[in-house]
Amino acid sequence: MMQKTVADYAPPTIAPTATGLPTTTVFPILFALSFCHMLNDMMQSLISALFPMIKSDFNLDYGQIGLITLAFQLTASLLQPLVGIATDKRPMPYSISIGMGSTLIGLILLSRAHSYGALIFAAAMVGVGSAIFHPESSRVARAASGGRFGLAQSLFQVGGNAGSAIGPLMAAWVVLPRGQGSIAWFSGTALLAMLVLFLVGSWYSRRGLAVVAKKRAAGDMSGHGLSRGRIGFAIFILVALIFSKNVYSASLGSYYTFYLIEKFGLTVSNAQVMLFVYMGAVAAGTLIGGPIGDRIGRKAVMWVSILGVLPFTLLLPHVGLEMTAALTVIIGLIMASSFPAILVYAQELLPGRVGMVSGIFFGFAFGLGGLGAAALGELADITSIQFVYNVTAFLPAIGVLTALLPNVSKRFS
Repeated sequence: MMQKTVADYAPPTIAPTATGLPTTTVFPILFALSFCHMLNDMMQSLISALFPMIKSDFNLDYGQIGLITLAFQLTASLLQPLVGIATDKRPMPYSISIGMGSTLIGLILLSRAHSYGALIFAAAMVGVGSAIFHPESSRVARAASGGRFGLAQSLFQVGGNAGSAIGPLMAAWVVLPRGQGSIAWFSGTALLAMLVLFLVGSWYSRRGLAVVAKKRAAGDMSGHGLSRGRIGFAIFILVALIFSKNVYSASLGSYYTFYLIEKFGLTVSNAQVMLFVYMGAVAAGTLIGGPIGDRIGRKAVMWVSILGVLPFTLLLPHVGLEMTAALTVIIGLIMASSFPAILVYAQELLPGRVGMVSGIFFGFAFGLGGLGAAALGELADITSIQFVYNVTAFLPAIGVLTALLPNVSKRFS
């Protein structure tokens, strides 16, 4: 009996229900997307994980480190909405595999870079790969969701968070002991991801597009009673929440290792392990957030995950090493649960524009994170890393704006 591949897998039925949603969640597709997201973000996280080595080898200051992050994040930020709009009009099932090729090129260039300009260009190429990968992968995840949109987004995104957590360990165990050239060893993971995504693209081309067409025909494009102005205002609030979450996350993702080294005297390897623990908490929070949003509503999750983390961020700069580790786990776990809720809530505000919404919000997430990293790097040069954490601790207070969002979650849960 022949074994089924991811591309050959078909659910028992894709007939729409009365609401136009497919009746079965296609878990093999979701797991494949999550796996590739893990590989993609693992490779991307190597950039920030290697900042201490790059800073020393290239004699860079914190501001220049922030600009490397900005090159990656802005490339992804500017291109993702354009990719999303284009794929809304004409889905491109195999683009996710092609996009991974840009990440492969960026990795190889990063392993061979001998100047600051080359580092910037390599980071930008990795950003291009993210810009192509995320919007269309998010659309495929929604097509395979079986109506469980929060669960699908959480499974998709937790792969990326897991990859971000693994990246620092790979940097500590593989790259730091062997040097910059060993980054090229990870090109094999990019090739593996390209193969799996090709198979996913085959499923989407043959079955997923049919699901999307049935959902549209059955009323997935129907309105929710909100005016354009109200929708626009709600999107503005969601962007403010993304700003709060991602700028604070940038302070941990880009500078947490420096903070630990400067304040507590940790070695680079031990600081990387601490970063892994934080990233692991982020992955767990992402996995939890989507299914909870499916049950209790997206708005409730946003309340808890952004504003609810404020007491912990305010306490973080004033505690010892053990408490710092504990608080960053709590912060990562709670704050990460917001993004699946925000993304699905936005998709529900603008039904039928999954690619555009995914591109915009993934793009804003990358772009704001990059701008935040650059700005915080300059602030750290002027003041100190510890001062940065005192300032960013107040960012989750923006979560109070959640009160201004319309109560539409239950209509779409």
